[in-house]
Amino acid sequence: MTQGTQDLDNLIALLAKLPGLGPRSARRAVLHLIKKRSLVLTPLAAAMHKVGATARECLNCGNIGTTDVCDICTADKRNTGQICVVEDVADLWAMERSGVFKGRYHVLGGTLSALDAVGPEELRIPKLLDRIASESITEIILALGATIDGQTTAHYIADQLPGVVVTSLAQGVPVGGELDYLDDGTITAALNARKPI
Repeated sequence: MTQGTQDLDNLIALLAKLPGLGPRSARRAVLHLIKKRSLVLTPLAAAMHKVGATARECLNCGNIGTTDVCDICTADKRNTGQICVVEDVADLWAMERSGVFKGRYHVLGGTLSALDAVGPEELRIPKLLDRIASESITEIILALGATIDGQTTAHYIADQLPGVVVTSLAQGVPVGGELDYLDDGTITAALNARKPI
């Protein structure tokens, strides 16, 4: 095997690890990238290098950005009294894509799971409780998946917040559904129909 072939095989193998791509799709993507080297491959490599060097987790909410505190947390026009709690960054991005929520976010980094030994300390729940104690929060919106672990996490968080209005997404989120797979209209309907827990 020559070095050039090995490099291509390594690139294909790395791309195949991405969600939604298998070995065949990765091979097609690599061939496309090579054919469009100056239009796609070179700019993509530069962008990936830059993101690899600068991307970081927001120290406040857990979003991904290029600064220590993300643009959402520093935006003056966001409602500082509402925090929307999501499981992961993909869910935050899905909520932002809908354009409906104008508050701030908190990314848990997963859900509670007795089977996987994931407790509150493994998630960003203590950081959420610290934020609620130090910020002027009037409402916590629990935008967690309608899975058993998501609902367990929602109830755990609600139990930790006496005296704070806690709501959850309502209509539109199917049982067993995950936010990242929902369309913008479904997310909008669910956010507008939230209810207290």
